[in-house]
Amino acid sequence: MAGGEYLLVALAFGLAAGFVGRGKGSSFFIWFVVGAVVPVLGLIAAILYRGELDEPERRCPRCGKILKLHVQVCTRCGEDLYLPDPSEVRQPSAR
Repeated sequence: MAGGEYLLVALAFGLAAGFVGRGKGSSFFIWFVVGAVVPVLGLIAAILYRGELDEPERRCPRCGKILKLHVQVCTRCGEDLYLPDPSEVRQPSAR
């Protein structure tokens, strides 16, 4: 019966890590797997994970798509992006 109890605990930690990771802008499924495979440490990692919503953003000079500052190639048009002028960087709006 110990295997069934472990599966229940792993499922609970997987769901908790998944919801925390999704709330920070990441994949629910990836954090679910991490939380289920390594129950306590997976949830702690999801809590300490840096949120993608807080990253500074910039606009692609070719197509105008809004991208995170750390992106080096535009996902829409393929333009190589270099470090922009500080006046072009915008902080994400508070949600």
